[in-house]
Amino acid sequence: MKASLDRIDLKMLRLLQDNGRLTNAELAQSVAVSPATCHRRTQRLFDEGYISHVRAVVMPQKVDRGALVMVGVVLDRSTPESFAEFEKAVAKLKFILDCHLVAGDFDYFLKIRVGDMADFNRIHGDQLIALPGVRQTRTFFVMKEVVDNAPLDF
Repeated sequence: MKASLDRIDLKMLRLLQDNGRLTNAELAQSVAVSPATCHRRTQRLFDEGYISHVRAVVMPQKVDRGALVMVGVVLDRSTPESFAEFEKAVAKLKFILDCHLVAGDFDYFLKIRVGDMADFNRIHGDQLIALPGVRQTRTFFVMKEVVDNAPLDF
């Protein structure tokens, strides 16, 4: 990765990761290049996939999604077909923020935001256990978010 990025590109990535609302002029001034050069470099960072998208971080409590739940999922079969079927189905569920295939006691970990425990109970009974191939789930209600969505260190 770093072979094709110079120190200016890396500084731009760090600055944008910290504040995605920087204007092109502010970013250009911060990295000591012209606005035109900054715009070309920023566009290249998008085009080459270093930046996938920019979005606002919404405070979950402000939109009645204050409860964070992690769910470990075990599938009944460990085959490429069962993994693909589960992944296709889980990608359609809007309440799932993250889904990760993992090694260890579980096949997947899901990160879910809900309003409260009753909200999760409804989702669990209606949709989670009905996902294809699910043999077992284990639920972890987050008591405190110590580090969440920290910026990448590079």
